[in-house]
Amino acid sequence: MYKVNKTKCIGCGLCVANCPGGMEMEKDGKAKVINQKKLEECEGENLCPYGAIEK
Repeated sequence: MYKVNKTKCIGCGLCVANCPGGMEMEKDGKAKVINQKKLEECEGENLCPYGAIEK
């Protein structure tokens, strides 16, 4: 199961841009996983260049 490490997430939005339907931005400006299966299809933890998506 994927999760976002809020400490590592800088809120750049690259994960949302590269995996629409799998990720979204929260009100705090950080990313949030919304669909585990979709995120897996988008290469999961490799999606974030800052290492904020963890399994």
